[in-house]
Amino acid sequence: MDTFLLSRIQFAANISFHILFPTITIALGWVLLFFRYRFARTGLQKWMDAYMFWVKVFALSFALGVVSGITMSFQFGTNWPGFMEAVGNVAGPLLAYEVMTAFFLEAVFLGIMLFGARRVPPWLHILATFLVAFGTTMSAFWILVLNSWMHTPQGYELRDGIVHATDWFAIIFNPSLPYRLGHMLLASGLTVAFLIAGIAAFRRLIGDRTETVSTQLRFGLILGAVLIPLQILMGDLHGLNTLEHQPAKVAAMEGNWETGPNVSLLLFAIPDEAARTNHAEIAVPNGASLILKHSASGVVPGLNDFVAEDGTVMHPPVAPVFWGFRVMVGTGMAMLALSWLGVLLIWRRGADALPRPFLMVTTGMAFSGWLATLAGWYVTEIGRQPWLVTGVLTTEAAVGDVAAPMVMATLMAYIAIYLALMIAYIGVILHLARRAADGKSPTREEPRDAPISVPAE
Repeated sequence: MDTFLLSRIQFAANISFHILFPTITIALGWVLLFFRYRFARTGLQKWMDAYMFWVKVFALSFALGVVSGITMSFQFGTNWPGFMEAVGNVAGPLLAYEVMTAFFLEAVFLGIMLFGARRVPPWLHILATFLVAFGTTMSAFWILVLNSWMHTPQGYELRDGIVHATDWFAIIFNPSLPYRLGHMLLASGLTVAFLIAGIAAFRRLIGDRTETVSTQLRFGLILGAVLIPLQILMGDLHGLNTLEHQPAKVAAMEGNWETGPNVSLLLFAIPDEAARTNHAEIAVPNGASLILKHSASGVVPGLNDFVAEDGTVMHPPVAPVFWGFRVMVGTGMAMLALSWLGVLLIWRRGADALPRPFLMVTTGMAFSGWLATLAGWYVTEIGRQPWLVTGVLTTEAAVGDVAAPMVMATLMAYIAIYLALMIAYIGVILHLARRAADGKSPTREEPRDAPISVPAE
């Protein structure tokens, strides 16, 4: 493998590891604010217990997100110098805005949020939690501004191959930002909803029968049930926006080779890019046209429209985009089924009487948000190829002149470290869950009028 391919794999490995943790912290900050506010309003200890448990997960996720983000940013210089050389006049300020408006805010108030529950007035602790949550969302906003601009660039001009900003409002509020930002925020909410429900189900399985666990299980399932229909709607809007601005990506997602009406929705297929066809298709007639054009006779773009006369392919690799999209959608459908079934069971039986098989499945779905997020991210980023910045800079033009063996060596080191950190991260969360369960009676419900107190950090 040459430097170009290895550098792409290395950056993919770095961003795949990094994105897992902001996906948790973005929404978990707001969930912690809700828990803290409910404790202030009701005085019920279960809300503070939930806060103190999940604030530890937030701190761990925040730390790993920061260090992995720093590693990823260094690769702009080591592996992809052409990126900053060509678009640094736009990318540099946007990344700086993220640091100034989001990272500093998080860094200043994170200590109060983590360690101030018994040391500062309640209003100040709530304010610190709010500002940290707001900071994580602002961080996501600026990063997605840059990412969306790379997909749908506007507000710039080229001078000798270098991008110069001409309209910062157009750059920031580019055509795909609202859909990409909404899609990511909802994905973060779903990731946190199923993580909370999954860990609560795990604690229930190992004997924790407290009201704290029942509350978290109920909260996670209801939050997931509310957010998944919104995500489906946002995904549809995002798809229509992508069809307008990046038709080649949509063609790869659908596995459609020829432009035309009455295009079927492929539930399963094996794309063959060499033969430019699909094998073993299982399809819903007119499905793709109905979804993308809201009409059975709607014309859907085909991949063959993005091949130049000289044979140059200007569409993304088909198989990873095609399958990534189906993994994302399939995981979303599983989330829909589990959360709605959970809400139905809670309504009929209560959160304390959920059957063991359901709890086991819920535990298995604890990290399902990660799977959907990674699949969707691969669809987004691989689907932009061969462009790094659509219509401005190709990925191949931005790669640095680094020896392939050096890239391979660092890639292997990254993968080994990331695997170790991932095992440790999940292990710590399960350890926290077990310790919380061991600290409670497995046979007695915590009384609803428990005395108001704050556990030691």
